[in-house]
Amino acid sequence: MGHEFCIGRSGVQASLRPPNWSNRSLGRGFIDFFYLYSASSAGDNSSSKMGGESLELIGSKQKANYRVARVSGYKTDLLEIHARDPALLHVLFIPGNPGVINFYTDFFESLHDLLGGTASVTAIGHISHSEKDWENGKLFSLQEQIDHKVSFIEQEFKDVQVPLVLVGHSIGAYICLEVFKRYPEKVSYCICIHPFLALNPASSAQVSIGKLVRSPALSVGLGCLGAMIGMLPFRVSSFVMKNSITKLWSPQAVKTLCTHVLKYHSIRNVLFMAKTEFENLPKKPEVDFIRIKKSQAAFLFGLHDHWGPLQIHDEIACAVTGLRMEIDEDGNPHDFSCTEAGSLGIAKRVSGIINNFLSGSS
Repeated sequence: MGHEFCIGRSGVQASLRPPNWSNRSLGRGFIDFFYLYSASSAGDNSSSKMGGESLELIGSKQKANYRVARVSGYKTDLLEIHARDPALLHVLFIPGNPGVINFYTDFFESLHDLLGGTASVTAIGHISHSEKDWENGKLFSLQEQIDHKVSFIEQEFKDVQVPLVLVGHSIGAYICLEVFKRYPEKVSYCICIHPFLALNPASSAQVSIGKLVRSPALSVGLGCLGAMIGMLPFRVSSFVMKNSITKLWSPQAVKTLCTHVLKYHSIRNVLFMAKTEFENLPKKPEVDFIRIKKSQAAFLFGLHDHWGPLQIHDEIACAVTGLRMEIDEDGNPHDFSCTEAGSLGIAKRVSGIINNFLSGSS
């Protein structure tokens, strides 16, 4: 109740003409898909204006450790950095889609550094969004990825005594909230970055992607084409990507795209998960649980983001008073983790929210 009487903050979303897939080559469609999937980066790229001066604010960051864990029988990519002293809290990060944690390395290490080494941090990847096809081509839905994260908490955090803070990006924010519902007694706080919580029919990009992922033929075709590019020598595949969709990306992000995403099993899983996202996400954000846990949640929205548009910000803000909600006025794009400046910018915002939570709970 009350939504229709709220005067929200209106946000102008980038208008992208839906591609006519029937009239385009598969190669052009492949480029269009990855362009549209991170289309919000075509908006205000003011994060790139931060320059080297801001990046120098963080000195020698502690490097993340990579390991593979078996969760519910599935091999799972993890990034971890342990607290330098006894940890004050543990941060669990859940990525968007693609759920390849290597995309978030700069963000992950910056967040740990900005928290002063007082927190242990873990990032968990999605099943089969990985360099190796450990699951022999099996496709995993959004619900299966949610269940996977619940199992990970049961397995890895059963005896953890410090507060557990969930941080999720895009569809990872939706997953965080679903995990929070399952374990309200275990999760102390939840931070949703550029959250994808509901469908946005006003976004032509989402309409186009929705049509693509529902087509088995296109999904298979894009998987084959991506795999062909991925089999090229890295210097060739990276050149193709840098001159098409990743011109502003960091070397780490370009490398991750070529080595982890441009695999048949990865692309098929990215597309299948996206298909189930479009099938299962509501048309309006579900606010009942958020209202109940409003003192334990925070939301950070982007300025030009069709996945988490400002109209969703307004709907939640009108329905849930007293909830911590922020708008990233620096204009960091939805794919913030693909640039060093964007990674640092969002890490600063998230560390600020976590420090505020710690000061309030002490």
